[in-house]
Amino acid sequence: MAPPVNRRPGYSRRAQYGTFFGYVLAVIGAGLGVLLLVVSTGNASAFAGLRATADDAVAPVGRASAATRDSTQTFFSVVSGYFTAGFRNARLEKEVAAARIRLAEAEAIKGENGRLKAMLGLMEEDPRPVTVARLIASTSTSTRRFATLGAGANRHVGVGMPVRSPLGVVGRVLEVGSNTSRVLLITDTESIVPVRRASDGLPAYATGRADGSLQIRLINLGVNPLKKGDAFVTSGSGGLYRPNIAVAVVSELTRDGAVGRPLSDPGSTDFVAVDEPFAPSVALSVAPAAPAP
Repeated sequence: MAPPVNRRPGYSRRAQYGTFFGYVLAVIGAGLGVLLLVVSTGNASAFAGLRATADDAVAPVGRASAATRDSTQTFFSVVSGYFTAGFRNARLEKEVAAARIRLAEAEAIKGENGRLKAMLGLMEEDPRPVTVARLIASTSTSTRRFATLGAGANRHVGVGMPVRSPLGVVGRVLEVGSNTSRVLLITDTESIVPVRRASDGLPAYATGRADGSLQIRLINLGVNPLKKGDAFVTSGSGGLYRPNIAVAVVSELTRDGAVGRPLSDPGSTDFVAVDEPFAPSVALSVAPAAPAP
C-alpha cells in the first residue's frame, strides 16, 4: 500500500528540526536584509567596498558578455549595411535610368521642335505650299522608289505636284487618294529633275539610280568640270520644280557627269511641303510698231 501523499512532520523528529531551522534561517535572513536596507538607506557609502568587490568578481563575465554583444551587433550591422547599400544602389540605378529617359525625351522634344520650326519655315515661304503633311512610309529596298504622303484630295493635293522637305526636293505626286498620296521619289529611275550647279549655273539633269543615289548628267558633253562636293539645285527648266531648291551633292565622278547624294532623305524626313507646279513666266517683248511714213 502506497504511503499517503501529505505526511505530517510529526512522525519524524529530524523533519521537525529541519522545518524549524528553516523558519529560523528565513527569519534571520529577512531581518538581516531589513537591517542592511536600513543601513544603506541612511549611509549610501557603507557597502561601497562590498559592491566594488562584487563588481570585480563579475567583471570577466561582463566583459565576455559585452564582447559577444559587440560581435553580434557588428555582424548584424554588416548584414544590415550590405542590404541597405544594395537597396541604395538599386534606387540610384533607377534614378539614373529615369534621368536617361528624361534626357532622351528632352532630346526628342528638341528635335521635334526643330522639325516643327522647319515646317513653319516652309509655311512662311512665298508662294505658300498647297499643304504640309507627313511622309508616313517609303520604300528602301525595292527597285522602285516611292513614298506615301499623309494627305490627299481632302487637302487639295493633285497629281504632278512637287514635294520637298526643308533640306531639298523629295519627289513629285504620282497618284492621289482621298486621304493619302503616292510620291515618286527623285531616286527612282523614272524621275528626271533639271538641275544646275549652284556655284556657276552649269546645267545638267539628275535621274534616279534606284539605290538611293542620283546620276547627274551634263547637258554639254566634253571635259568633265565637276568635282566632289559640288552642290546642285533645281534649275526651273521645263516647269514643275521651282528653281534654286537643293537637290544633291556630288559624291563620285563619272565620265559624263557624277553620282550625287540627295540632300533630302525620305527615310529621315517627317514633314514635307506640297507645292503647286512651277510655271515659269515667259516675258514676251513686242517691238513697237514702226511709225507710218
